[in-house]
Amino acid sequence: MARMNRPAAVEVTYKNVRFLITHNRTNSTLSKFVEELKKYGISTIVKVCEATYDTAHVEKEDIHVLDWPFDDGAPPSNQIVDDWLSLVKIKFHEEPGGCIAVYCVAGLGRAPVLVALALIEGGRKYEDAVQFIKQKRHGAFNSK
Repeated sequence: MARMNRPAAVEVTYKNVRFLITHNRTNSTLSKFVEELKKYGISTIVKVCEATYDTAHVEKEDIHVLDWPFDDGAPPSNQIVDDWLSLVKIKFHEEPGGCIAVYCVAGLGRAPVLVALALIEGGRKYEDAVQFIKQKRHGAFNSK
C-alpha cells in the first residue's frame, strides 16, 4: 500500500483560540503524536474520522479524545457543529491560551472545516476564515 504524503501539523491561532490541525495516526506513530500534542499544550483532541489507533494510550497521558466522525466531503451534522462550538467556548474560557487538536484522515477536509466554523463564530468572515486556514494548511478544503 502506498504511503500517503501528509502535510505537517499546523497551529491556527485567532484572537483567544488556538487549534492544531493534523492528520490521523496509527498505533505505530502514537508516541511521536503524544509528544507533539504535549508540545502544544493540548488536553483535548477532536477526531472526525474513523479511529485507527487505540485512544487509551493517549487518554493515559491526560489528553481527552472526542470521537465525532462525519463523512469526508459532507458537512458535519448540526449536533457535531453544536458540540464543537460549545467545546470551543468552554475550553478557551476554562483554559485561556490552550489549544485543541482536530484531525481527519489527511487533515485537509473535515478538520479545517471545524476550525473555520470556530473562527467564523469568533468574528471572522467566512471567506477570510477559509483563506486564513489555507495559508497555514496548504491543500486544506479539499475538492470534496
